[in-house]
Amino acid sequence: MARERRPRPRLDQPIEARRGVPRPSYDPETFGRVAETFARFMGTARFLVYMTVFVAVWLLWNTLAPKHLQFDPRALNYTLLTLILSMQASYAAPLILLAQNRQDDRDRANLEQDRAQYARNIADTDYLTREIAALRVAMGEVVTRDFLRSELTRLLEEEEEDRRPREGEQRPG
Repeated sequence: MARERRPRPRLDQPIEARRGVPRPSYDPETFGRVAETFARFMGTARFLVYMTVFVAVWLLWNTLAPKHLQFDPRALNYTLLTLILSMQASYAAPLILLAQNRQDDRDRANLEQDRAQYARNIADTDYLTREIAALRVAMGEVVTRDFLRSELTRLLEEEEEDRRPREGEQRPG
């Protein structure tokens, strides 16, 4: 029986690490949107009211209910409530930071677009300024209506003077 040969590892390629447990996969964009939604909700008055009502009901139930119905008694300093609030805070902080990072990325992209638009506006303004200056120079060389009228009036007057008989001359005819 021929023994199967394993290929030798090549030195120009990294060694692939084998993992026994597959890692979970997720869509970063979807995860980010969920984090932003959660962070937005946590920043509302509705969340504060819900959380206040939840804690108040929890405390009232575990303080006033009969001992056999209490699931987090006051004698144990509401340990379960403390753990739940700690867990909520430990998840809320990174989700809020993720939402802030995504907002920073959006702000950075918007700032770059604004800078590019500003540069285009400056270039357009410079171009229009040069065009207006060129038109003003060209208009300085163009005959205006008033100048043309005055020249035509002067020519007509000269023509009339040439047609008038001079003193002592007789009109032919």
